[in-house]
Parts: sequence; C-alpha cells; structure tokens
Amino acid sequence: MLRSMYSGVSGMRGFQVKLDVIGNNIANVNTVGFKGSRVMFSDILSQTTAGVTGSIEGEQAGVNAKQVGLGVSIASIDTMHSPGSAMTTNNPTDLRIDGDGFFAVSPSPDAEPVLLTRAGNFTIDANRQLVTADGLFVLGVDGPITIPEEVTSFSIGQDGTILGVSPDGTEAVAQLGIVKVVNPSGLLKMGNNLYQVTANANPEGEFEIVTASDAELGTGDIISGQLEMSNVDLTAEFTEMIVAQRGFQANSRIITTSDEILQEVVNLKR
Repeated sequence: MLRSMYSGVSGMRGFQVKLDVIGNNIANVNTVGFKGSRVMFSDILSQTTAGVTGSIEGEQAGVNAKQVGLGVSIASIDTMHSPGSAMTTNNPTDLRIDGDGFFAVSPSPDAEPVLLTRAGNFTIDANRQLVTADGLFVLGVDGPITIPEEVTSFSIGQDGTILGVSPDGTEAVAQLGIVKVVNPSGLLKMGNNLYQVTANANPEGEFEIVTASDAELGTGDIISGQLEMSNVDLTAEFTEMIVAQRGFQANSRIITTSDEILQEVVNLKR
C-alpha cells in the first residue's frame, strides 16, 4: 500500500480531533469561567530510505539523509488559561478572580476532596452556606463558609474577607480562599467548570488554600459583583475551523488520489 494513503488517514484523524476541540470551544462561548483548548500537531517518525554520509575535507562530500514522513499525530491538547472578559452582575455573591488562582470547592462539608474552579456564580443556601450552583461547598482558608444568623448583610473584599453587618456592628465573619497553581494547563477537567489538581499542575499534586490579593504568593484579587466569562474568541475559532476543514478535505483528497494510483496498478494486469 502507498505511504501517502496512511499519511492522509492520519491527517484526517488529526483534523477531526481539531474540529472536535473547536466545536467544544464554540459550544462553551458563554460558559462562565470556561477555558478554551487548542490542538498541537507533530509529525510521525519518518522512514529513512538512505542514511547520512559524512564529509571528509578534500576527499569526500557529505550527503544528506533521505527520509519519507509517515503522517501526523496529536502532540498535545492544551487548555488555554488566559483570562476571560468580565461581566458585571452587581450580585454580591458573584465573584471574579482578577489574576491568578482558583476558587476551592468541595462536595462534602469536611472539604474532601477539593476541586478547583474559576466560575464564581455562588449563592447562599437555606443554611446560610456559600455554595456553587451545583451545590458544592465554597471553601475558605478555614473550610466551608457559613454566614452567621445574626448577620443581616455582608460584602466581600478584594482579599476575600467577608464583612458581615449585624446589630453589634461590622466584623469579618469568614475568609474566602484561593488556590495558586504552578501549571494550570496540568489541571484535569472534571466537567461542570471543575478541575482536579494533578502532579503536573503542582509538585506531587499538593496545594494550599491561601488568601487572595497576596503579592508574595501571586494570588489575584477577588472582585465582587462580577463574573469571569469564557475566554473563547469566536473570530479565532471560526478561522481555525476553516483551516481544519480545508486540512480535512486536502487529506481526503490524498486518500482519493492514492486510491486512483492503486487502481491504475491493478489495471496493469488487464
């Protein structure tokens, strides 16, 4: 069989994956805290038909190797953690991280396991607990956050301090936490805007819930009344879609041409 046919098949598979990723990006163009992905390609190991000949000054000239590529493969699918645009909601429990860091949430009150998210569309439940839209507990530096019953209203500062107003005055009732990740692209997507820390995101997969707006730790500010929207750029995605579509068509043409050549070879017997 012709090498070009297998190269065309690998190209079609690669561009199909690229179209899958682009489709997911466009589908989540209005998802709060969503981070788009991109596909990077790499060539497959080439077949060497003739090796390299070294040169000897005044005696022998060098000859380059003759190699035929065998197609393309997916090198990586990277999650791009560039910041998304801010949307003002004026809801005090809608939070946006202006800078680096992730909110820490957990499905259980004992804060285990801890998951990360950039989606800050939080609410207060019937037990005055700060939770996500899916019912996960939002964690502070001391665990899940609960607003005391005597607090009639509250505000959240840029450092994550929750100031509660009660008949006795104003005081800090909780401290919202942030997790700093060394390599955000190493986080594992869990769905529902959630990420799991891996050994490639932080050393040995360990992390600590710290305060926001800390210049020494490099954590960003928490902005109340705003949400971080998706970082997907529709213009760039549609451009990449055109490139992927043409690449898919070109590789399918390679397969068609290779098939016609094989047909001519079969016809030689006639």
